[in-house]
Amino acid sequence: MSFLKKYSSIILTFVSVVLYFLFAYTIERTEFNKLLFLWISLFACYFALLRDKELSFAYLVGIAVLFRFVFFFATPNLSQDFYRFIWDGRMILEGLNPYLYLPQTFIEQQNYPINQAKELYEGMGVLNGSHYTNYPPINQLCFLIAAFFAKNSIIGSVVVMRVLIILADIGILYFGKKLLERLQLPVKNIFLYILNPFVIIELTGNLHFEPVMLFFLVWSIYTLHKQKWFLAAILLACSVSVKLIPLLFLPLFFQWFVKNNFSLLKGFKKLAFFYGTVVLTIVLFFLPFYSPELISNYTNSVGLWFKNFEFNASFYYLAREIGYLFRGYNEIAIIGKIIPILTVCFLLILTFFKKNKSTKQLIVSMLFALSFYYFFTTTMHPWYIATLLILSVFTQYRYAVLWSLVVILSYQAYANSPWKENLWFIALEYLVLYSFLFWELNIKKPTQY
Repeated sequence: MSFLKKYSSIILTFVSVVLYFLFAYTIERTEFNKLLFLWISLFACYFALLRDKELSFAYLVGIAVLFRFVFFFATPNLSQDFYRFIWDGRMILEGLNPYLYLPQTFIEQQNYPINQAKELYEGMGVLNGSHYTNYPPINQLCFLIAAFFAKNSIIGSVVVMRVLIILADIGILYFGKKLLERLQLPVKNIFLYILNPFVIIELTGNLHFEPVMLFFLVWSIYTLHKQKWFLAAILLACSVSVKLIPLLFLPLFFQWFVKNNFSLLKGFKKLAFFYGTVVLTIVLFFLPFYSPELISNYTNSVGLWFKNFEFNASFYYLAREIGYLFRGYNEIAIIGKIIPILTVCFLLILTFFKKNKSTKQLIVSMLFALSFYYFFTTTMHPWYIATLLILSVFTQYRYAVLWSLVVILSYQAYANSPWKENLWFIALEYLVLYSFLFWELNIKKPTQY
């Protein structure tokens, strides 16, 4: 056995640590060429590690944690959102409701309600600071924890939030492995998510809280698989209370409850209690923040993602160009209203016409429901892919893994000042993705659950 073959895993681990260090501490998102080189190099190491069948589960867990700790003291370099996270947490610590106040208003009035207010506002940017927060209550709790332990230090807050995200990923690893065992799938599938450079960089490195949402979601699915529907409902509500996206999955539980019971009436009753528990739990989480303005502020902020924001979109960009051709201006206000309608129609098709009686079938439906929404959305930030990635772990579909690689092309927009998307890069990203998806659906044809 050659030296390289014998010690290849150690070499790949060392190279990955060096590359992650360079990514964390030496690069800005405006440096697209360097960004692309490091990203592709890390994915090459990732695929090589996954292909090594001799590596133990414990070794893979160890390096997954090691890679995350490389970012421990790094300031996020691909996103500015963490400044708003810190702002919201410190607002709560000062007894102020973050859903009721605009950062911009405080700055314009030279009224600084929290420590480092000016620095945080400059960091988050005018766009972020000019709209109300749209982060749900458990996400706000994470921000509050960071504020409690580091109310005077931005980097201290970053470290605290990063610890929470790493702990959530460890939770995903734990329950994901147990669910894979229950579903009689290879337990090493979990490393498609845990070791993925996209996950490590975008989530641990850039402090997007998808891991906390996904921790509750995976735990909920695992609990539901064990027939503990009441706990599963509470956990699903916790997931929604970190990020709203799991609300999309609610209709898909219809068959799981109704058709898995000998009595139709019993099935509908369980389903109603499940939905009621989810909704009531979410309401209880929002209750401490309640005020007459909460609902209008929150819905207006969420609505911006459908009516104002555009980034890395797919079919929406095609529809936008058609609008320009026939109407002469951007039709986002109209198209943004159509997208939710299309998504609901697709959800209803999956709910009533696709088999969702088993846990495997349910997860596949979740994967394609969310994929449909992302394919048509006006704003597709890279970190959104994390949910597709963890769901794909429990299926035979791997297009989300490929998307986690090619999504880096969207960052070419930040190489321009001011930032501007190059639609050729976006077209290349989706051409690769849809080609692979077509191959998986029509040529490879995975075994249907």
